Amino acid sequence: MNKPTSELSDLAPDPTSSSLTDNLANPLNPARTGAIYALLAYGAWGLFPIYWKFFGQISPVEVLSHRILWSMVLLTVILVLQQRGAEFRELVRSPKSLGALFLTTTLLTCNWGLYIYGINSDRVLETSLGYFINPLVNVLLGFVFLKERLHLGQKVAVFLATVGVMSFIGNFGQVPWIALGLGFSFAFYGLVRKVVAVAPMVGLAVETLLATPIALMIIGYGAVTGTGHWGSSWWLTILFIGCGVVTSLPLLWFNNAAKRLRLSTMGFFQYLAPTIQLGLGVFIYREPFTLNHGITFGFIWAALAIYSATSLRQQRG
Repeated sequence: MNKPTSELSDLAPDPTSSSLTDNLANPLNPARTGAIYALLAYGAWGLFPIYWKFFGQISPVEVLSHRILWSMVLLTVILVLQQRGAEFRELVRSPKSLGALFLTTTLLTCNWGLYIYGINSDRVLETSLGYFINPLVNVLLGFVFLKERLHLGQKVAVFLATVGVMSFIGNFGQVPWIALGLGFSFAFYGLVRKVVAVAPMVGLAVETLLATPIALMIIGYGAVTGTGHWGSSWWLTILFIGCGVVTSLPLLWFNNAAKRLRLSTMGFFQYLAPTIQLGLGVFIYREPFTLNHGITFGFIWAALAIYSATSLRQQRG
């Protein structure tokens, strides 16, 4: 899914992108092209459920294994084409960075697998909830681990998000563990990547490389025992290989957007993906959106509105 907002600091914004609204009229302006890239990236992440639904009842573990394998292959090709082999080699030779990336690999793998499971178990609404609360979890982790100061608006936002989650538990009698798992795993992933300060593209290539041996063992076991689906049909084969494309292309678009847009502008775009997922869950996959859902999401949306307003005021201040 979408990269954490905290990682945007690794990519310096273009100094000419002073105002998105003032520059959209110029088709060659970085702000305009940045907005297009952001729409492509977050739009693609929002439409992810459609792709994963194609796998039907195939085990999420098998789908995840192919996503890791083919993402590694495509990202390696991209790095070669971009002539960034030196960055890659320097990273894998650093024991400290490699150790941190083992942790991020685990977090990212859990996040990807949980997301695929959530989509294919007809819980698209809950996955969208997870990515709605993710920015607020980022704020909480920044306060706890990085000793970042929370302003009043951010405190209120975190409180409202907590009330929203508790409302879900009270009304539905169950913990939204998929949403919480997605929100916290991606937030911790962003936290560690922020500390390590590894370039997003190179870091993801190393992460998928670290996870590839296990992915190959799972795929190989399926082939030997006949429980796997690789090669069972041309359609599934294309879908498996396509996992690398749908993972890597949005990341490329994201990187191009982050180089051209302000951090605050990118922060607003990030809500596009879970909004699209929510729409898919309700209108395409006909998942029930009850009054209780409305109360839970209402608290989360109110929290995000306050959080966004506070962040925008800080940027201008």
